[in-house]
Amino acid sequence: MRYVSFPKPCFSLSAVSDGDRMRIGTTSYIYPADIITNVRRLAGKVKDIELVLFESDSDGSNLPDDSVISELKLIAAEHEMTYTVHLPLDIYPADDHPFLDAALRVIQVTEKLDPHGYVIHLDSRNNTGDISRLVDNSLNSLKFLSENGVPAESICVENLENHPPGFLDPVLSQSPVSCCADIGHLWKTGLDPVGYLQAWLGRTRIVHLHGFLGHDHRRLSLMEPEQLDPVIEILSERFFGVLTLEIFKERDLWDSLNALEASVKRVGHSH
Repeated sequence: MRYVSFPKPCFSLSAVSDGDRMRIGTTSYIYPADIITNVRRLAGKVKDIELVLFESDSDGSNLPDDSVISELKLIAAEHEMTYTVHLPLDIYPADDHPFLDAALRVIQVTEKLDPHGYVIHLDSRNNTGDISRLVDNSLNSLKFLSENGVPAESICVENLENHPPGFLDPVLSQSPVSCCADIGHLWKTGLDPVGYLQAWLGRTRIVHLHGFLGHDHRRLSLMEPEQLDPVIEILSERFFGVLTLEIFKERDLWDSLNALEASVKRVGHSH
């Protein structure tokens, strides 16, 4: 198989407090293989990898064992790379009875990697549209995680397409957690992400970016410049966290990196 050379993005950003710039990453499922194979093949090509983890009765578990964690740590150190961790989707923190033990197990297994953040979906199995109940349950779940040793600022609540974006506002105002701003989810629901991104940016540690056409998590070149460029302009000027291209195919990754680089150049030329 022929591999396309990786176009390393060159962003003119102010240094963040630790001396790094905005870190461009992708997921641990670019190749049809296990996590460690993906990380080995992506190392040196991205600066962060989102570890997509699950542990459930229906899907089994892909939690890395101690030897894999040790190797992941070595790879990260060698390539000056970080990790983010996407917590299991089926823990349902907005439920009356969430499965938070599974989330804690994932956090405990991966804490040696010092992840930049833990992405969490504030979802419910029985979403009746009672937003106040969903918010209360979510706040209780986030408090539980914090009380069990998870730093609140490392928990990144993600906006979902099945919630109104404003759902995050009371959560962020009543809890010291961070935000994972998913731009693709906003595009999917027909919303302009600029206003939401501006409102959330001060609390945002992670941004998810992916194209949308019929369904999301597609290549970024599907988005028109007038959709993509305003987002990239804000991120280029004001964001110093992890930007994850949340896609799941090698071809889509190279395409998205090229689209991202082209957008950065357009934004730069417009100033």
